[in-house]
Amino acid sequence: MIRLNLVLLLAVMASAVYLVSVQYESRRVFTELDRARSESRRLEAEYERLQVEKRGQATPARVEKLAREKLQMRQASPAITHYVTYSGSAGADAAKGETP
Repeated sequence: MIRLNLVLLLAVMASAVYLVSVQYESRRVFTELDRARSESRRLEAEYERLQVEKRGQATPARVEKLAREKLQMRQASPAITHYVTYSGSAGADAAKGETP
């Protein structure tokens, strides 16, 4: 009878230790989940902020202003436009190895 009581006492102690470890692990995982959710919300807010900033940076007026100021680009006009014409016979002569 004493052996049975001792075995049962060891079983109760083992299950108590297991219960404490499971509760600790559960709390740790819940805390980690809460941190991950907070990080997710922070990243979503940052993503939205960056999307708004991207839309603001890509406006046509801003792009045109940057093209004029930083790249010294200007509107195309007939005075500065060069037209290239294609002569079909020159291309055929070049294909044969002849020079025009």
